[in-house]
Amino acid sequence: MSRKRSLRLVVVLLALTLGPGTAAAATPTATAEPYCYDEPSSQTASVSDLKASFTSANWMQTLQAVYKRRWPSGEALAIAQAKDKYWNQFVNKSSFDAFAESMMVAIHEETHMWDLDPARTRWNVHTAAWINASRQATVVPLHDGFARKEIIPLIRDKYSDSMDGIYLRDRTQGDYHLQGVMAELNAGLTGLPAATVLQEFIKGVGASNARDIAATNLRYLLLYLRVAKDKHPAYWAKIKNEPKLRDLVLTQFLRTAYWLEKSAPYGSKLGGPNADRITATNYAPENISILEEFTGRRVRVDTQKHCTL
Repeated sequence: MSRKRSLRLVVVLLALTLGPGTAAAATPTATAEPYCYDEPSSQTASVSDLKASFTSANWMQTLQAVYKRRWPSGEALAIAQAKDKYWNQFVNKSSFDAFAESMMVAIHEETHMWDLDPARTRWNVHTAAWINASRQATVVPLHDGFARKEIIPLIRDKYSDSMDGIYLRDRTQGDYHLQGVMAELNAGLTGLPAATVLQEFIKGVGASNARDIAATNLRYLLLYLRVAKDKHPAYWAKIKNEPKLRDLVLTQFLRTAYWLEKSAPYGSKLGGPNADRITATNYAPENISILEEFTGRRVRVDTQKHCTL
């Protein structure tokens, strides 16, 4: 399977017809005190018994058990989505190693299914985000927005070119608004840890762009905010006045830094050199400036990038 085909697998059916959302829960992150994103995970907990007992029939039990030991947020998401009929499209059951490698795509897509459930998300009006086992953001106002393809002129390199072709230059995907930007970033931020904690089983291409996906979708969010301020001032004023959206943007920025750092030792398996190059551009002064202006928080750009000041 080519890396490009692997990437296309993680483009969920974002054009699903979504109904009114009903769930509500606040996730306050913007406080006067410094804040650091973190969540429990382990890359070393033994799963040898689960590998030995794996079959195509017990894959869901194995999925939950593996993540219970390695990444509790993955277990919680799997439990929440256990009855979703689309799992079978994403999970490779031919062997334990193939199963583990397929988790980047499977968890990415099931995050979309949770986030975009009509009980939680009303397309372009408000969105939801599964952050981790103890935090989920719901009814986050979006106020519609503008086509994300408008950020293309701000991308002056080829680092994210393959994803730009799918998410920005594609006739349908390029017309998605802030809803699409936030949804892809959140799914990327579950797909990355899903692969990171199982990295020793990854041998092919099924998770080989996990770091690139996270870095690129953060790039899209930062550039979207810059275009909003410069080209759509009325829209910028609306979203800047939404505390839940500001909090979610801050959390996603810190969360990206957290998981890119955690996955860095396995960069050759979970991404290419462009992941670090994209990340460097995300910390360009103009991008940090728009983030801090939008969220009202200063972020660290040293070795503790998952923290505010």
